[in-house]
Amino acid sequence: MLEVLAYNNVVKDIVASYEGLIQGIGASIDAAPLILSEFQESILNKKHEGEKINILLQDVLAKNTSLRKKDFNNMMNGILSSQDRREKEASNLLRDYFNDQKNISQGVRENLGRFKDALVRGEAERVKRFHALIKGILAKQEERKKEVISKLKEFQKEQQEIIKRLKELLAKGRELRIKDFKSMLKELNAQNKERAARREERRKEVYSMLNDIKKERAEAARKQ
Repeated sequence: MLEVLAYNNVVKDIVASYEGLIQGIGASIDAAPLILSEFQESILNKKHEGEKINILLQDVLAKNTSLRKKDFNNMMNGILSSQDRREKEASNLLRDYFNDQKNISQGVRENLGRFKDALVRGEAERVKRFHALIKGILAKQEERKKEVISKLKEFQKEQQEIIKRLKELLAKGRELRIKDFKSMLKELNAQNKERAARREERRKEVYSMLNDIKKERAEAARKQ
């Protein structure tokens, strides 16, 4: 009798835990439009700040070295194009994550329903199997969440680094020369290449992780 009660208590805890997680995912999905909007606004504010500094920097270089605006823009094009691509990647990443959250929430909710049905019928092995599948899916999704947050923070850090470097050049005032500008661009381009290589490695890892999630969800559906 005590063993049955203990088992029931464990089961209740598991169900309550998963229901709480589903509610948490639901709250995250509901907040998605606001979070996405705030993130895009933050990116846009930094972008505008960078554009203002660019204009000031171009004026200083024009006065100090007679650098033409066209030449300045051509030199900056690599950095700006890279930032535009990263901005789109970051926004798409966040949007894809929230869409995936919806699918995960639906899948876990369906499996939780089957989990409860198996409990009612006393199918101990099926209960264990569903428990393992749901737990695995949620664990993988938590990994995905951490990866998304890490990438968004990395992008924001890159934005701040570029603005910082531009401000440092601007602070040189009359002493600023084209060689200083070129040196800064060379360093930033080298950093971009290193980051791109690291992102490609992580992209492969995330792709593998997402495949694992899909396989586990398919396995859960197959074993209904």
